[in-house]
Amino acid sequence: LDKWFFGGSDHREPAAPIRVTKPSPQLFETAPASGLRVTWLGHSTLLIEIDGSRVLIDPVWGDRASPFTWAGPERFYPPPLALEDLPAIDAVLISHDHYDHLDYATVLKMREIKVPWLVPLGVGAHLEHWGMPKERIVELDWWQSTTVKGLTLTCTPARHFSGRSVLLTDQNATLWAGWALQGAKHRVFYSGDTAMHDEFLEIGKKLGPFDLTLIEAGAYNALWADVHLGPEQAVRAHQLLRGRVLLPVHWGLFNLALHGWTEPIERILTAAKRAGVKVIMPRPGGTIEPATAGEVERWWPTLPWETALQAPAQSHQVEHLMSNEILEKLDP
Repeated sequence: LDKWFFGGSDHREPAAPIRVTKPSPQLFETAPASGLRVTWLGHSTLLIEIDGSRVLIDPVWGDRASPFTWAGPERFYPPPLALEDLPAIDAVLISHDHYDHLDYATVLKMREIKVPWLVPLGVGAHLEHWGMPKERIVELDWWQSTTVKGLTLTCTPARHFSGRSVLLTDQNATLWAGWALQGAKHRVFYSGDTAMHDEFLEIGKKLGPFDLTLIEAGAYNALWADVHLGPEQAVRAHQLLRGRVLLPVHWGLFNLALHGWTEPIERILTAAKRAGVKVIMPRPGGTIEPATAGEVERWWPTLPWETALQAPAQSHQVEHLMSNEILEKLDP
């Protein structure tokens, strides 16, 4: 506990305010020219515009990723987009029930928005308990799909855990998942929280290739190697999924691990350069079209960080997936 509260990197939180981009509501009045656009609102909260549909992923507008309003990880910056300025959406996707992905305060404020909430098995009970009408909740198991406004949304396997009770009485009582979004012309994959797993190969073959992957890259540790990916494995997962452009998420908003707050993106860029993977990384609140995105512009400060050799985060029993032989066997 001492290490958690007082140890780790000296740069776990920003020393100065982070300048965010505040999306103009008028931005969303014009459809993306390429047909695919993403707005990163911090951590894993994303607004995806794909082939005429809008999907909101893991919406967190609350102040803390915590069961308490007075304690727990606090946001590094306010939401770049006010909830009342959110454009019309067609669906909400939830990956699992942890506090940094399923936010009670946000759900309460969004109950009047009449769109379906797609969730893994069991998560619907939380929403229903909080007053979400049952008819708006769609629970899916891994590999199950539903269609919303011409968009096929598939719940995909992940390697993580779940639970919201501070007494740990509900551990793994609900499912955790990733999501594949398949439109008329574009495909997007969101990993949710996960460690490395074999199903990335199957997801890529069945549901890919993906124009954009949104993959967890932060909040890793050697002790958590079988519940979180870490940067290097995030890049490899992108390759296994047959992704074209990678946007790393799950970093830069909450202090959830012992590493420095900028370390995930530094290690992602290093691993991606070595692997020949294209990365996009807008400033928080930034909107970007993967098809026309240029080089990453650094908006974060240059701080000390540990490399993959200094602080490895390698999942167990998946060494074969880190081999180049796997990539050579993938379908073109």
